[in-house]
Amino acid sequence: MKVLLFHIGADRYGLQLHAVQRVLPLMALKAMPQAPDAVAGLMNLHGAPVPVLDVARIAGVTPGPRQLDTRIVLVDYTAPDGTVHPLGLLAERVLGVQDVAEGALAPAGVLGAPFLDRVAGDAHGIVQLVEPGRMLPDALRAVLFQPQGDGA
Repeated sequence: MKVLLFHIGADRYGLQLHAVQRVLPLMALKAMPQAPDAVAGLMNLHGAPVPVLDVARIAGVTPGPRQLDTRIVLVDYTAPDGTVHPLGLLAERVLGVQDVAEGALAPAGVLGAPFLDRVAGDAHGIVQLVEPGRMLPDALRAVLFQPQGDGA
């Protein structure tokens, strides 16, 4: 399978390529006062606001400085109720696409964040898969994706 590699802190992670809609350069984000810490802001995607989450903050890691290889990875987030929402993931040190053999993937053997999945080793160490559908705790999902008709 093909995965998009990026870093959270010093460690490498991967998103299965089928989950990625687009990889965008870092752009100006609209700050969201009093939003949860993991919310990096809102991006303007062809006139539509899309929430952007800082993957490092979701993982509980202090984000690194934004660099040339920091990207916004656009994914379709499927909520538990089946609704699909565009979601931006602010990812550090995006390395590109790599093949990972399905047979090389194994359970991590240690419980971690609920959005972390199987791991595979390669010549550069371990890559752990990230599952966007398990990335948002209920409280954060409720803030980001309010039911239609709510609000003023």
